[in-house]
Amino acid sequence: MATNGNWDKVSGQWKQFTGDLKKKWGKLTDDELLEANGNREILAGKIQEKYGITKDEANKQIQEWADKLKT
Repeated sequence: MATNGNWDKVSGQWKQFTGDLKKKWGKLTDDELLEANGNREILAGKIQEKYGITKDEANKQIQEWADKLKT
């Protein structure tokens, strides 16, 4: 599991990661990513809505994505 450090990096550099996030979750709009603005809970909710998955599954996907980030 990624440490909070990985997510801290994502939230601190949110704009730099939005392109990568859009590649992973292409149904998310720029406005939705702007609204999430590094907040993992909001991002999970947006993914859950757009992809019709559970919150647990959305969080699992976010975790897997964050684990792959180079720190």
